[in-house]
Amino acid sequence: MCELILEDAGCYAVVLEAIPDRVAELISHKISIPTIGIGAGPSCDGQVLVTHDLLGLFDRFTPKFVRKYASLHAEMMRAFEEYRQDVTTHHFPGEEHTYSIPDGEWRALLDDLETQPVEYHA
Repeated sequence: MCELILEDAGCYAVVLEAIPDRVAELISHKISIPTIGIGAGPSCDGQVLVTHDLLGLFDRFTPKFVRKYASLHAEMMRAFEEYRQDVTTHHFPGEEHTYSIPDGEWRALLDDLETQPVEYHA
């Protein structure tokens, strides 16, 4: 069995992805290292699910073994569009999102820039 070769080679765990559940169960019982399943059924020693899949961050394709715990894609698209609109209409950033400089420091900076020679680096 390939998994026994991997265990003998020093692997400390094996990820079983998108394989029949009975095959994953057989492998999990044949080897002594942990099996981590992703689309391999409940008999693995642990489970993993890609965060993007779990949160529903995209809507084009969902593998059979994914269970979405949220559907954030639509909410993300709404937020991105609202952000784009705010930027293009100059509603963001506003004064409350901007750092300011005291007038005295601003004048000192401008005075300093007038007395300093400008150097260009290529």
